[in-house]
Amino acid sequence: MQEISFRPIILCGGSGTRLWPLSRVLYPKQFVDLGNGRTLFGDTFIRAQKLNNCGTPLVICNEAHRFFITAALQEMHTKAQIILEPEPRNTAPAIALAAFAAAEKDDPILLVLPSDHVIAEQNIFQEGVSKALTLAETGTIVTFGIVPTKPETGYGYIEASESFGQGFRVKRFVEKPKLELCQSMIKEGNFLWNSGIFCFKASTFLRELQKFAPQIYNQAAKAWASHTVDGAFLRPDKEAFLASPSDSIDYAIMEHTNLATLVPLNTKWSDMGSWEAFYQCGDHDAAGNVCEGDVLLENASNNYLKSCHRLIAALDIHDLCVVETADAILVAPRDKVQDVKQVVAKLSQEKRHERVHHRIVHRPWGSYETLAIDSRFQVKRIVVHPKSELSLQMHHHRAEHWVVVSGTAEVTNGEKVLLLTENESTYIPIGKKHRLKNPGVIPLVLIEIQSGSYLGEDDIVRFADVYGRSKSE
Repeated sequence: MQEISFRPIILCGGSGTRLWPLSRVLYPKQFVDLGNGRTLFGDTFIRAQKLNNCGTPLVICNEAHRFFITAALQEMHTKAQIILEPEPRNTAPAIALAAFAAAEKDDPILLVLPSDHVIAEQNIFQEGVSKALTLAETGTIVTFGIVPTKPETGYGYIEASESFGQGFRVKRFVEKPKLELCQSMIKEGNFLWNSGIFCFKASTFLRELQKFAPQIYNQAAKAWASHTVDGAFLRPDKEAFLASPSDSIDYAIMEHTNLATLVPLNTKWSDMGSWEAFYQCGDHDAAGNVCEGDVLLENASNNYLKSCHRLIAALDIHDLCVVETADAILVAPRDKVQDVKQVVAKLSQEKRHERVHHRIVHRPWGSYETLAIDSRFQVKRIVVHPKSELSLQMHHHRAEHWVVVSGTAEVTNGEKVLLLTENESTYIPIGKKHRLKNPGVIPLVLIEIQSGSYLGEDDIVRFADVYGRSKSE
């Protein structure tokens, strides 16, 4: 029998607030380096491409995260269509954009994959997808249910009813039940964790969306009809898209449609939605600790400890989560880590930068890290990727000294263009147009010393930018 082809839709709109301080607004969990260059997004993309008869992936991401996607695709030596959401509007509007995009030429089957999941066995996933494709061909909307291993209050549940093809009909959805209800549902045996993975024909989804959430359908249709192409990016009309209600596919369609079917997956799975999930998926020592990075333990048990920059020395602690980054440390009982979003909300109220970005801030051309800052000076370490360049810009309130540490810098300083190598430097006066470029094949590393009355990132006047960025990016 001929295998059914499909297109993967990879959703990258999540912010990962429950994984603070590692995940930030401008560096969400799906793009965080998990070690050896691995990311949850990369793992998801590779998992999809390994499936039989996989077509060109369609990635949907936030405008602010578009360069993480392009960098990841370059590293994997692959391509995808990239749709940019002007602002997040939850999964139903995002999937609607993908369905309109995919249905322009034919009516493909779409496999919707969140970009931040871990699925242990590829062969079990492949088998489940094959069953789902067969069901989707009949005009149903397939969701994947994970066979539960324990009562889990952090997940939604799906109740399966009678058999249908190679799966089951869906009886109902239960949203994050309390522990007692979880325990009784597990005992019944016909409840599965809601994975958030879906499979359907583009036309089936759009027809059901128009029936049950017409405003989302109409605004997504308008947004896509007026979309523009910007290099590798597909940009829906901003005004039309932002007029759409913000709703999930579960609330918009799945709880109303009579076309819902279910394929069980009996595999180790996690949505990596909290530090407890990282603890459960990690390698445990004899005392039940999961340690990542530079960690020293003495009489400690059942802890999750992650060090990104400094030594964590843990003495006589138990059942704790400790996560260290360059600018913040989280300490919490493991059974309370879901509440870290309350910390993030407080950071937002106080407008602290620790909510938005790390000391290392990623840009399409590379990254910068603040090493020291005071009222009238700031020192940064800047890394520029090979063949990449910053915008042609100027500052009203600060001057800059650049010292090359390694690599080669092509510097535009007013009317002059200089080529600087290791240990060479230049001075950029206030108000002088300037640009930094790496013409070489190895990363350019330099130290930037800023001095002036105002050192904020919004003191940038851009005259030209190869990445099409606004002043604030």
